[in-house]
This record gives sequence, structure tokens and C-alpha cells, in this order.
Amino acid sequence: MSDGADAVEPSRVAAAVGPDAALVVIDMQDVFAVPPSPWASPDYPRALAGTRRLLPAFAGRTVLTRYVAPAVPDGAWRAYFDQWPFALVPEDDPLYEITDLADVVAAGAPVVTRTTFGKWGPELAAATQEAGELVLAGVATDCCVISTALAAADAGRRVLVVEDACAGSTPENHERALEIMRLYAPLIEVTTAADVLGAAAH
Repeated sequence: MSDGADAVEPSRVAAAVGPDAALVVIDMQDVFAVPPSPWASPDYPRALAGTRRLLPAFAGRTVLTRYVAPAVPDGAWRAYFDQWPFALVPEDDPLYEITDLADVVAAGAPVVTRTTFGKWGPELAAATQEAGELVLAGVATDCCVISTALAAADAGRRVLVVEDACAGSTPENHERALEIMRLYAPLIEVTTAADVLGAAAH
């Protein structure tokens, strides 16, 4: 039994990142970034800075995702959009633009668009089929990031969530979501940009 002297904080474990790992940047859109949108994350600038830090190491291996509202909400989504009617706009509305990473899109990074919080599905699976690990960044940690991470892990993909390249609906919800995802180790590992970049360099 360990006496704790050699214990390592889970989020500080150096992740083994293969040369074929893919960076998946989740929903870095105006709706989650720009007040007065009620969905804007207060820590979005931190997530953007962390994502920018990661991008050079994943040139040609980056996929962006985008959330859009369904054209006609169905089932439980009807009650959801009764609470958030501002978001019921067409998918080409400026609200859903990936403004801050438009250069990455222009450079040819694929964009997966879905009407669900979780972005894992046939499109993202196809876009990352050559990847070993999936390195997740983006927003919101407690919604679209965690929904994507859990579904990808269930599909057998190894997932690394970069805590300082993500942002939650609140700082407290960000931390809660990270703690939940840590429970899924080793399928999901919560790590940092520094650890990912350090591991990728070896």
C-alpha cells in the first residue's frame, strides 16, 4: 500500500500523447463567448488562450465542433428552448459562428456541426479515425465537453481533457465537471496544456 509520498495528482500525470493524436476543439463559438449571450462562459478567454497554445502541436490534426439549435425542437428539447428562446436561430446566424478560430477553419480544419450537446457521433468518429488519442479543449466543460468525452470514451476512444484549455458555465461548474471526468480514468484523463505539449515533444 502506498504511503502517499509518491502519489501524483491525477491532473498532473504526464499524458502519453501519440504522434497521431487529434485535437478536438469543442464549440468555441460566439454564443459561448460574447456577452450578453446568457450562455457566455466567464472563463472563455482562458480556454481560447489554452487552445491557441495547443494548436501548433496539432497542425493538420485539429477538428472543430459547433453546436446549433435544431430547426424544430422535439421531445425534451421543446421545454429546453422554452427556457432559452434566444438560441432558436438558424445555424448560419452570427450567434453560432466560430469567430475566434476562423483562421483555423480557413486553414482547412474540418468542422463537425451537431444539434446535440455531445459532439461524438459518426461525423467526429470519421474525422478522427486515424487518431490514437482525442485531446479535448473548448466549452463548456460542464455541458458539451463532458458530454463529448463520455460518449467518446464509451466508444473505446482514449480521451484527454485539457483543463486549462476548457471553460465552464461557471468556475465552480468547470471544477465539478473535471472531478466527474476524473472518475472515468483511465478512459478519460484530465491533464494540462503543459503536460500535453511536453508529452507530445518526446
